[in-house]
Amino acid sequence: MQSDDDLRSQLRRHLCTAARDRDRIAVAALREAIAALDNADAIQPDRDLQAEAGEYVAGGVVGLGAAEAERRILDAEAERAIVSAEIETRLAAAVIYDQHGESARSADLRLGAEVLLAALGAMKASDETDSG
Repeated sequence: MQSDDDLRSQLRRHLCTAARDRDRIAVAALREAIAALDNADAIQPDRDLQAEAGEYVAGGVVGLGAAEAERRILDAEAERAIVSAEIETRLAAAVIYDQHGESARSADLRLGAEVLLAALGAMKASDETDSG
């Protein structure tokens, strides 16, 4: 179970603030980071699963809950690594946009990366306060 002070919760709180402030760049960056965390929670399909195929829906399976699976639980370090990867991806894309003369888009990506860096910094400061 996720705690109220995990990174995902921090990102959601920042998202609420950014949405209230109508900061579209921050909203986009925060939504992408939250989506990346949610995607990382998903399990890999089990190739050994032998469920009876459904007759009416392509790829469907028969039986209540037959296709259900528990999501993975990410630890704090894994969450930080995922958000850091999102930051690196944004900064790399910003460089490419700069090379192609798209300085406005590049600036948006850099601002989004700064928002995510600030959220990571707030989370690290919170962790240090809790443990210190």
